[in-house]
Amino acid sequence: MNSMKPEIAKITISEEIIISKINNIRGKQVMLAQDLAELYQVETKAINQQV
Repeated sequence: MNSMKPEIAKITISEEIIISKINNIRGKQVMLAQDLAELYQVETKAINQQV
């Protein structure tokens, strides 16, 4: 049987963009779901469903 794997798009994101989306909240480094969704090019809903 032929097992087909989905293609994974390779995206280059600059380190500066990622660092700018990291927030410090109560001494912890966090990223908001909407920022993660933007980086992964998915809807925020998809990020929240995976958590």
